[in-house]
Amino acid sequence: MVKVVILFLVGMGVMAMFGKLTLPGQKKPGAKKPGQLGGKKCSACGRYMIGKGPCACRSKKG
Repeated sequence: MVKVVILFLVGMGVMAMFGKLTLPGQKKPGAKKPGQLGGKKCSACGRYMIGKGPCACRSKKG
């Protein structure tokens, strides 16, 4: 039983090593610079726009 668990863990470790393997000159699809988010920002306050409606800073407060 212990032998099976050890073989399983070794197999998972080998799979993890192959999963992290990248060939030189290749980029990951959709990779962006760290800390960079995509999407529109509000021109008035700088918040990220979620959805199609106006930003909360421009909506009427009642």
